[in-house]
Amino acid sequence: MKTCPRFTALRKEYEREIGFLNAHSERHAGRSAAKCSAKYAASTKARMARALSGHVGRCLECG
Repeated sequence: MKTCPRFTALRKEYEREIGFLNAHSERHAGRSAAKCSAKYAASTKARMARALSGHVGRCLECG
């Protein structure tokens, strides 16, 4: 599937945030902050999927 630069930038931004959250969760394992970061990373993955599928639906270059 060919995608536009905006799709790539959007995906990289979300993946970067998810990476930070997962790293924080691993660094603080066993604490409530880790559990919160892990949950937030999971919800961010869902938001990323929603945003990217919406982008593909609207973008003429990607869709």
